[in-house]
Order: sequence, then C-alpha cells, then structure tokens
Amino acid sequence: MVVEDEKKIASFLRKGLEAQGFVVEHALNGDDGYALATSRPYDVAVLDIMLPGRDGLSILRNLRERKIALPVILLTARSELNERLEGLNLGADDYLTKPFHIEELIARIHAVTRRAGGTGQSILTVADLTMNLLTREVRRAGQRIDLTTREFSLLEHLMRSPGRVLTRVEICERVWEYNFDPGTNLVDVYIQRIRKKVDGDSPAKLIETIRGVGYRIKPQQ
Repeated sequence: MVVEDEKKIASFLRKGLEAQGFVVEHALNGDDGYALATSRPYDVAVLDIMLPGRDGLSILRNLRERKIALPVILLTARSELNERLEGLNLGADDYLTKPFHIEELIARIHAVTRRAGGTGQSILTVADLTMNLLTREVRRAGQRIDLTTREFSLLEHLMRSPGRVLTRVEICERVWEYNFDPGTNLVDVYIQRIRKKVDGDSPAKLIETIRGVGYRIKPQQ
C-alpha cells in the first residue's frame, strides 16, 4: 500500500514497484490510507508523512495503538532528526528521505518484510495451495505451478480473502487497474487459465464461479 498525495511521485512509485512484480494499491490522502490499512491485509505500507487529512505519523500512531503490526516505511521530504526519531519511536520499521531511488525502496521493502516474520508471513496458504510472495513461487500439493505476472496477481487477490466473492469489477480494478468494460471477458479468460493450472486434475477444486456475481477461492475446510 502506498499513501502519497503527490500524483507524480505516486505514479513513479506504482510503476517502479509493479515493474518488480508488486501489487500496489494507492491512496491520495491520509484518511483513505488509514481506511485501507485497517480494512485489508497488506505486506507493507509506504507512507508519506505530510498528507492531507490524517498525517503519516498520526496514521502510524493509530495503527500501533490498535495493535496492527503492518510494516511501515515512512517517506519524508524533510531530513530533520527529530521527525525521523518520532516515526521510529512510534513503531515505523524504516524511513526514506525524498528524493530516493526506487531500487533503494524495493530493497527496504524486502528487508522489512523479512524482519516482520521471514518467509512465514510472506506465504499465503489455502488448503494445499501455497504462494510465496517473496520468491513468487506457487505450489499445489507440493507441485510447482508456473504463472504469468497477471495470473499470479489474480490468484494472489483470491488467496488473500478465501471464501470472499470478488466481482469482475473488483478483479479488473485491482489486477488490471482500469474501469471494467462489461463487454469484455478478460477476467473470465484469466480465471479459466489459473483454474486449469491450480485445480487441474485435483479432486478438490478450489476456484469457484458464483453465477452472476464473480469468483472466489474456497476457504480451507
């Protein structure tokens, strides 16, 4: 999750992170960022300090008060020691001072996710299906499944909310990041692709179609 109100910087971050295989959700202000952080699971938050609405330090403070252990990397245009210390004392995992190179941010993201729990917290599991978000390896009953970048993103969104039905609109907005065209069958085509790879000949089918609504991955019984 990226919370950044400067659109050019936000676009730079999104493109740079997505080029490395990250799935990115973005909020332009602190209130929306806080709402996202408290309603959905994320691996890491990249949080600007100076924001309209809630500022970054306020968001961080409230997350820690609610015992939400989301790894947080703070971004700031300032280099004052007091501000950096305040963020770290509130529970920030790291910080970067603008301007910075995207490669440095990516390295810090990998570092804080490893510190937050190693590979254990970076692995999604539904029944005998596992997804390692750091190595981008997917296995079903121990057998490796090769996915394209888009297929991986689609499966990841399903696995993050097992049992929850995702509509075609939600999938299109999150995976392809553009408004849904009701005339396209793009989502259905990709669902069929990952269904063949994930379910295959397995007697336990995990990916379900909810007629007239969307798709879900069955929660572990």
